[in-house]
Amino acid sequence: MRAVVVNSFGGPEAVEVVETEVPRPGARQVRIKVAAASLNPVDAGVRAGVFGGAGERIGLGWDVAGTVGAVGAVGAVGAVDAAGAAGAAGAWSVGDEVVALHYGAVKPLGTHAEYVVVDADAVAPAPATVDAVHAATLPLNALTAAQALDRLEPAPGRSSLLVTGAAGAVGGYAVRLAARRGIAVTGLAREGDEEFVRSLGARHVTSDAVADREFDAVLDAAVLGEPALAWVRDGGRYIGVIPHAEPASVRGVETGAVEVSADGARLAELVRLLDEGVLTTRVAETYALEDAAKAHARLDEGGMRGRLVLVP
Repeated sequence: MRAVVVNSFGGPEAVEVVETEVPRPGARQVRIKVAAASLNPVDAGVRAGVFGGAGERIGLGWDVAGTVGAVGAVGAVGAVDAAGAAGAAGAWSVGDEVVALHYGAVKPLGTHAEYVVVDADAVAPAPATVDAVHAATLPLNALTAAQALDRLEPAPGRSSLLVTGAAGAVGGYAVRLAARRGIAVTGLAREGDEEFVRSLGARHVTSDAVADREFDAVLDAAVLGEPALAWVRDGGRYIGVIPHAEPASVRGVETGAVEVSADGARLAELVRLLDEGVLTTRVAETYALEDAAKAHARLDEGGMRGRLVLVP
């Protein structure tokens, strides 16, 4: 099968499409035939060596939408490829349409491939209301937003929340999910994005948050760091989206960063919200798998509204 990897760190030119063996699912794993896989900023970070792994072949891709093609037997070593083994890895059967988060920055194979193996408990049913290309943009960004809000614990009707990068993928989901909980959300976004951010449920939108505005919590999806921390009230909370890159605590502000985790049950809840129209997906462009390097070059250019998606 074809898979997108990096064998050395660098820019888009470091991205390679190689031929490799089709992976086999082990116990409590499933193999997914990839229909679509989104490209995220974390993939550019992996490509550049931000997360280490020098000297290793590293597979790219975290998000996947596709079809279960094989399941690993519960408690067994190795894999069972026959349709008769369907469901052995929990609730999943061969032929199920699914989405999943394949967690991990340094891994031999990612989701940017024709097939990928993931843990069965990282998988959720695919949305019924969007196609695989759009579905592939949901797992990483929506889970990150939801888990960041869990860390902040804003109180409905009492807490004020600032979301930086509110028009982006993670920020947009955070605004929508927080507003749905009854949180007073202010979105920090570029001029021109005000209408969109308000449509997500933000009560206020600004392109230049005022320094004297004190929020109970800040979700820093734009990775502003200390400037965003300055907008948190004394004793409030700050959460970033890059683990171990959050600014140091000041004024009693609790600081941290969300490290997204694969959670099929939570992802299923987010899929349900997508199907109900609460959440929406945005696709900027699609690329064939063999054009992965071109997709990385486009990612580096920036200025997109929505995710780039690779289609095998």
